[in-house]
Amino acid sequence: MNECIFCKIGKGEIPSNKVYEDKMFLAFLDIRPLNKGHLLVIPKKHFRWIWNVDNFGKYFEVVKKVERGIEKALKPLRVLVLVFGDEVQHAHVHLVPRFENDGHSSTITLGKFKEISKEEMNKIAEEISKNI
Repeated sequence: MNECIFCKIGKGEIPSNKVYEDKMFLAFLDIRPLNKGHLLVIPKKHFRWIWNVDNFGKYFEVVKKVERGIEKALKPLRVLVLVFGDEVQHAHVHLVPRFENDGHSSTITLGKFKEISKEEMNKIAEEISKNI
């Protein structure tokens, strides 16, 4: 998939705010965050759907590890796990921290993106990464 943006991020061809990386998986902050610390966990190899990912169990072990890093670093009320699969045609899992008075109702408002400076994104990524 030469044109897949997540494949390019996984190969390092497009910069990202990485919080976790190993041989098979990568976690990085979403550039259109629903909340501070909203990130994506992807397999580096292209798979269209999460259900097709080799080592599916390992994939979700990484998702859990990254989620625990968010909890330690940002102290959210909870962390949502969202899987849509339509916005980018590469397997990915969203982890979205929820905070008191975060501007969303009792459920997350899709499309209600937060403006977070590049400097703040760098700090958030560093803090989560330190706690994984």
